[in-house]
Amino acid sequence: MKIVVTARNGTREFACEPREKILHAALRSGVELPYECATGTCGTCKARLTSGRAESHWPEAPGRKYFKSEADLLTCQSVAGEDCALEVGPLKTREPDAAPPRTFSGIMRAPRRLTHDVVAFDVVLDAPIDFAAGQFALLTVPGIAGARAYSMVNFDRATDRLSFVVKKKPGGAISEWLFGGGDVEGTKLGVFAPLGHATFHPDVKKHVLCIAGGSGIAGMMSIFSCACDAGHFAGWDGHVFFGIRTMRDAFYLDELEAFRARHPGRLAVTIALSDEDVPDALVKAYPAFAFARGLVHAVAGERMNGRYADVRAWVAGPPPMVDASLRLLLREARLSVADIRYDKFS
Repeated sequence: MKIVVTARNGTREFACEPREKILHAALRSGVELPYECATGTCGTCKARLTSGRAESHWPEAPGRKYFKSEADLLTCQSVAGEDCALEVGPLKTREPDAAPPRTFSGIMRAPRRLTHDVVAFDVVLDAPIDFAAGQFALLTVPGIAGARAYSMVNFDRATDRLSFVVKKKPGGAISEWLFGGGDVEGTKLGVFAPLGHATFHPDVKKHVLCIAGGSGIAGMMSIFSCACDAGHFAGWDGHVFFGIRTMRDAFYLDELEAFRARHPGRLAVTIALSDEDVPDALVKAYPAFAFARGLVHAVAGERMNGRYADVRAWVAGPPPMVDASLRLLLREARLSVADIRYDKFS
């Protein structure tokens, strides 16, 4: 089917395969339709159907609450039944060094518990992939409706292995599958990647500020891996603020310390605990880290006060934490929109 999209900044057309999501077809064709989560939750990919026929794979998607017309649809959930014309929000420009997404087949490998409610695993793909640090993938599990968005933890060029972390969500279908005690090793997964605009590029000469809550640290690990390998911190500082509830919820601290040790004096790691005072054992185990009691965005705001010159910021985590961090960066830090990158997965 042929899809024609009209936006304030241009008109584009692309081909859509039968049963292919309209957003997926656009992105793989180089047409940057607006999107954020790509899972039907945020509503950013809302479009209006002006001709043709399309149906939704998830009629109850939360993003539908932003609809204003019966003709509105979510491109990330909709498939075309015939040639269609759509009105969309502003078309974006693809980030430099970001490859167009495509569909892969993957195999679940090495699932392992990092904490009581966080699991890490790898996905081995049927073909190599290139992606920019900070991007994410959509994973589909057989027998579970819908795709889930997870940021890549690793950063490698032309790799066939992607690494992810997932935090347990009570009642979540993927959580029940991962944490249910069954043998998930070797499960065949659907993968659509790479996606996302919260990307890091070493040629951007800026200090790096990362504010992460819980499993939102995943994409930050990819960013720091890329930045360290590119020698970015030879001339620019890096600050990571990692928010967890308690010591029991801590993970990736050894990996963060390894990044910091590669560039002592240039990389600073601060761990914010929201639900308990900082245990002495944690301070003794990581003497080069800073620790604080409080919400991670508030801790970041206090410790970065007056230090936002030449900073580019990345934010990821639960939606309330991301919203609070964005208010901090826009209203108090007065960073430009171009210097704020974020992922908000519901």
